[in-house]
Order: sequence, then C-alpha cells, then structure tokens
Amino acid sequence: MHSGYVCTVKIAKVGPGQESVWDYPRPPRVEAVTAQITVELGGATIADTTDAVRVLETSHPPVYYLPREAFADGILQPAPGNSFCEFKGVASYLSVGSEDGAAWFYPNPNPGYEALEGRVAVYPGRMQRCRVGDDTVTPQEGDFYGGWITPNIVGPFKGAPGTLGW
Repeated sequence: MHSGYVCTVKIAKVGPGQESVWDYPRPPRVEAVTAQITVELGGATIADTTDAVRVLETSHPPVYYLPREAFADGILQPAPGNSFCEFKGVASYLSVGSEDGAAWFYPNPNPGYEALEGRVAVYPGRMQRCRVGDDTVTPQEGDFYGGWITPNIVGPFKGAPGTLGW
C-alpha cells in the first residue's frame, strides 16, 4: 500500500575538493585514511594515529575507526549495551574516560568489514575535540550516528530531527 508520502532532500552543491555524502555507497564502504587523526578529552590528547579507516555510507558523514592501540592506556573501558548494523554486525560499547558509552567497536565484524576489527569509533560530540589533519570535526547531529563532519564534506546529513525517513 502506498501512503502517498514523498520525501525530497535538497542536496548541497559540491565545490572543488568536497565530497557529498549522497555520493557515498550503500552498503557502506570502508577505506584507509592516512591523515593524522587526533581525539582530545579533558585537555589531553587521548588518541593519535595515521592508521585509521573511515566508513562511507549514503547520507552519513564519515565515521572514523582508530586502532585500539592509538588510545591512551586505560582510557577505554567496557560499557553496557550493543547495537546492530545490517552491514557491519553487532557493535559493543566503550566508555571513554568518564564519558559512558562514547565509543563503539565491532568485535566480530561481518564479511566485507574485516578492516574494522581491532578498531574503535568515538562520538565526536562526546569528545572535547576531534581532528582530521588540520580540520576540527563538527559532530553529526543526533545521538545515534557518530559521523565526523569536516569542511570538505557536504550534506544534508541524516541524524537531525526529521531525518529518520531518509
């Protein structure tokens, strides 16, 4: 049965050197990143690496996954709960310092997403600052998706109120 409801999304114009999240694939793609990725919390750098991967999925800003060893000793602790992604599998959560459930990982990622094994993603909005190279990240809106928005990424982005139907 068709409800007669039509959803339209106005796609932002893509400038030189920019990427539109609407050009990202579904199912998502994982790609290596060589830029320096840093995460700060409580006035300290708690993660620093040039060995990250990012997940690109239609309508979502990239999510960066850092090697677990890139994080400061003891900063990551198990947190309750898990979630399910139809593509990547079952995610488990971690506390980052005193930020309960501010990170997640896939202990046994689904086939095609093996590059996520041993890597951790953080919600940038729960950190003091995240950086990709020289760019400071703007967190994706909402409390479910953990996208990292940099000046070269254009939307609109899923996650804000009213975007669940996209």
